[in-house]
Amino acid sequence: MLTTLAIAHYRSLHTLVVPMGRLNLVTGANGSGKSSLYRALRLLAETAQGGVVPALAREGGLQSTLWAGPETLSARMRRGEVPVEGGPRQQPVSLKLGFAGEDFGYAIDLGLPVPSQSLFARDPEIKREVIWGGPFLRQGNTLVDRRGALVRVRDGRDWRVAAEHLNPFESLFAQIADPRDAPEVLQLRETIRGWRFYDHFRADADAPARLPQLGTRTPVLSHDGHDLAAAWATIREIGDAEALDAAVADAFPGARVEVLVDGGRFSLQFRQHGLLRPLSAAELSDGTLRYLLWIAALHTPRPPPLMVLNEPETSLHPDLLPALARLIDGASQRTQVWVVSHATRLIAALEQSSDCNPVQLVKRDSQTVIDGQGMLDAPAWHWPER
Repeated sequence: MLTTLAIAHYRSLHTLVVPMGRLNLVTGANGSGKSSLYRALRLLAETAQGGVVPALAREGGLQSTLWAGPETLSARMRRGEVPVEGGPRQQPVSLKLGFAGEDFGYAIDLGLPVPSQSLFARDPEIKREVIWGGPFLRQGNTLVDRRGALVRVRDGRDWRVAAEHLNPFESLFAQIADPRDAPEVLQLRETIRGWRFYDHFRADADAPARLPQLGTRTPVLSHDGHDLAAAWATIREIGDAEALDAAVADAFPGARVEVLVDGGRFSLQFRQHGLLRPLSAAELSDGTLRYLLWIAALHTPRPPPLMVLNEPETSLHPDLLPALARLIDGASQRTQVWVVSHATRLIAALEQSSDCNPVQLVKRDSQTVIDGQGMLDAPAWHWPER
């Protein structure tokens, strides 16, 4: 389980250290930085997939994602007594992402490339990567240390060089994940790769979840939900079928969901009290279909280390939100959950959980901060120096 998430110089997240629990609820007004925090978490996940630099390119490049304000904001600037102006830069340009967990911590520092004649001279470079054991980085608990192209691995009280010519545009996860030479890198890479993101399931008339699909065993629902029926059948066969039925009954009293198989193609049938025939997925309302998708996602027989839900209330009737909160709370007993929401009824229901870790974001001087978090309230965190 992650215990701390840290971001520096990414959009409005100038310096943010977030404590994490089993069920994390991120809220805030529009423009407070919820989407930036969500995207920063996705960028962290891309490090283990080898795609952090392409992901930044899709956002417009490093310069477009960097904090746009001054390096430091003086007290007089905050009070509006003098204009907000930048001064001589004291630190190198950098975008930093990191987390600490129960086993390992990780941080990555991306910066501007060395001037060259390369056609890819705008690609950001990875300047520093560090893996450590413990709640925060210290010199004595560093396990893997990358500076530019050189990677050293802890070997007892000494260091051993694991690589000397790493590509500056790829994370060490893509280049030295050897189970014998660097087991910490491999373990952490596979953990990050296991993180699961769900962001706005499609429920329109042409949504893949409405159509019969060839079915195979599906312990993990896809991000677009096209394999909903197969995932439902898999949960019934190898997962918790009783919990699946209870989740349907909690949201739709008296209803049942069945899987129809015709020529190898799977489709859902929704039976409801008072109807003479079941409804196919193509006939369901957007809200009903999306809720069934959430049931399948949150009852996965293969829980991930971290499941991230971005605005799961979209298209749902407010009366369904308390049931959705119970669904999310139940899932948090099997996996760490991160929820981004602005639905007051869902927020109120989730906050009743004893496991809920509320993270309310606000903007101060264009910087995203956690409401009520003082200087001494943030978890201990140290960035690796270049």
